[in-house]
Amino acid sequence: MKSIIFFFLCCLSGLFAQTKAVITGNIKSSENENLGGINISFTVNNLHYSTITDTLGHFSESIVLGKIKMTVNPAGYIQKDLFFDLVKDTVISIVLEKDISFLKEVVIDNDNKKGIKTLSGGKLVFNLKELSSVPTLLGTTDIIKLLQLTPGVQNSGDANGYLYVRGGDPGHNAILYDGTPVYGMSHLLGVFPFYNTDHIKEVEFDKSSSNAKYGGRLSSTTLLVPFKKVPSEFAVQGNLGILASQLTLSVPLTGKSGFYISGRKTYIDEVVGPFIKAGSENNDVQDMKYGFSDANMTFVSRLSEKNLFSVAAFVSGDELKIKDDNLILKTNLKWSNFTVSPTLATTISPDVNMTNSVYFSHYSNDLQMEQATIQFGVSSYVKDFGFNNSVRYSFKNIVFESGLQYVYHNLQPQKVNVENLTDANNSTRNNKINANEAAVFTTIKPKLTDHLNAELGLRINYYTSGKVDSYLHFQPRVLLNYIANDRYSFYASYNRQYQYLSLITTSSVGIPTDFWIASSNGIKPQSSNEFSVGSAQNISKNIVSSFGGFYRSMKDLLEYPYGVTQFNETTTLENDLLRGKGKAYGLEMMLRKNNGKLNGWLSYTLSWSDRNFDGLNNGNTYFAKYDRRHNLSLVGMYDLNAKWNFGLTQIFSSGSRFTMPTSWYFVNNNPVKEYSEYNNAQMPNYIRTDLSVNYFFLKTNKKESALNFSIYNTFNIENPVYVVLNVQVNEDKSSVIVKQEKKVLYRILPSISWRFKF
Repeated sequence: MKSIIFFFLCCLSGLFAQTKAVITGNIKSSENENLGGINISFTVNNLHYSTITDTLGHFSESIVLGKIKMTVNPAGYIQKDLFFDLVKDTVISIVLEKDISFLKEVVIDNDNKKGIKTLSGGKLVFNLKELSSVPTLLGTTDIIKLLQLTPGVQNSGDANGYLYVRGGDPGHNAILYDGTPVYGMSHLLGVFPFYNTDHIKEVEFDKSSSNAKYGGRLSSTTLLVPFKKVPSEFAVQGNLGILASQLTLSVPLTGKSGFYISGRKTYIDEVVGPFIKAGSENNDVQDMKYGFSDANMTFVSRLSEKNLFSVAAFVSGDELKIKDDNLILKTNLKWSNFTVSPTLATTISPDVNMTNSVYFSHYSNDLQMEQATIQFGVSSYVKDFGFNNSVRYSFKNIVFESGLQYVYHNLQPQKVNVENLTDANNSTRNNKINANEAAVFTTIKPKLTDHLNAELGLRINYYTSGKVDSYLHFQPRVLLNYIANDRYSFYASYNRQYQYLSLITTSSVGIPTDFWIASSNGIKPQSSNEFSVGSAQNISKNIVSSFGGFYRSMKDLLEYPYGVTQFNETTTLENDLLRGKGKAYGLEMMLRKNNGKLNGWLSYTLSWSDRNFDGLNNGNTYFAKYDRRHNLSLVGMYDLNAKWNFGLTQIFSSGSRFTMPTSWYFVNNNPVKEYSEYNNAQMPNYIRTDLSVNYFFLKTNKKESALNFSIYNTFNIENPVYVVLNVQVNEDKSSVIVKQEKKVLYRILPSISWRFKF
């Protein structure tokens, strides 16, 4: 059947070729950067066509023969109009100049400021430089926090740096740094931005992982794209703040090679402890210290006109220490990431591009606790050795992208060690998993009619672990994009996904004691089917909107209800893990203003997410923990003049779910709690307002000096991280009074930082 469809498409395109020709090409900046998300329009014989460049700056469009007017009108660059007579297939290479004038070291540019661009199917591309006015705690752009301000992404609240997308679990999202998976996703409690945005050119976010090139997750894919152009001159930029600082260097080595290197570090150890103490009347934690550091490095070399070689690396390390003399408790928690990826991008011809890369990714965490005479330790890690290949080419006026991938997984879900210093009966548990995963993929982008484009993908995965567990899965992806005219477009998509590595969460807050486990010893891969529809409207030159809906069903989900660890002589992870299913559905809306002094967006999501596990809630369906019915975000950025700009973020979301006793009774004069349903209660609604002000001492294309003033949670609203039940029994033990004690991590948090670029 697939062969018949492909033959039909080829014949159909051959028929069109009698009266049509294909225009293909590439759009770059004057600094030799590929420009993705650029809108291109064509006019011929009163007919109008439009297309958009992909992340590599490529485009392709089939157009009737005749005299063509081609218009390229990108944000921040000078518009280009081309006129020519189209008589056959044509290849065009376009270089755009930035639309910037200089007057007394003050930059005057046009009003086209697109911090967010929309690709086909609702995928979003973030220009981080244009979003620097969005308020953040440290005065630096936080990618995870930005994603949480968009439709379909749940607000995770305080003390949590994970992503929750379209009703999925946090481990259902892939974060790829230059194509390499990153398994440790956040610094402690989500307070600090996990990625140094000075080192990242742009972010592409796909809520459905609709591209067959990417797999292994049920939910979203976030691509972090570092700078890949050879630096033309030495440059320094960074941010100096009261909590942490960062520095980025751009260093040219020769005219054809250079590197970028970035580093960040906290220098106030006791930054987390005061936050927790401020939210607890009991001051549970006596002594807490926390610090982190991370670094990025990208080496770029233009080996020849057609070959670009690069090496991207990322390393991070965190350490949390807690000491409480009252409890005779010492705790030390460490976690770290390391990724490295050499990549060779080759332009074989104007119609054929190939990319090959190998990568290594390592994430580990280690928790050591000592209380009285007991020593307890639990650690885990995941290592990946992988290879990625992709080839992009055009055949019969149809754009293809195909490739193959392989990764070797080496995991240790939990290594547990318990030692009693006064007893010789010590216990250990150590389990390791090895697995192999291979995939081939193909994506076809035919133009079915003058108004209807398609993106048809197929990913075939083969996974094996040990001698027993092996799986062969076919994962189709279909995206249809109908462009009615210059103002209205519509899309519909279907995605089938499988996930072989699963994140097991052990805490309701962002303490990284979570671990990864692979499908083995009877643990089946998770799977999902997702349907989505939507539309986009260009309301005016400056205002665009989008509406959509989604439905996702999930099977073989995993739940680990035992907290940090469950340990005895007979237990195993395979026995402890519960297996179930779930579904999620909802509506999404976004209204965005891109240009002018005032720009920003309004985002709203109405969604439902539930789970069904035989071992929980008596087998009845219950709400998922992050079933937040309403998520509303308002982001505004205002440029008063060349010296001042302001930012505002307003967030409202329904509270997350938790399980609360519904009644109490006495057994042998002791109060016993009784539960009705799992996740039967809801945390208070989450409300937060953030403000920021930037004052620029200097701002040109190459130099910048600015002070950032930010206030996190401006109105000091208490948003509890969790709830503790305070049980009080009267003297005759005839009644029980239960009061909820809200635990707040931090309230209002002001910060100041100096941002510079020279």
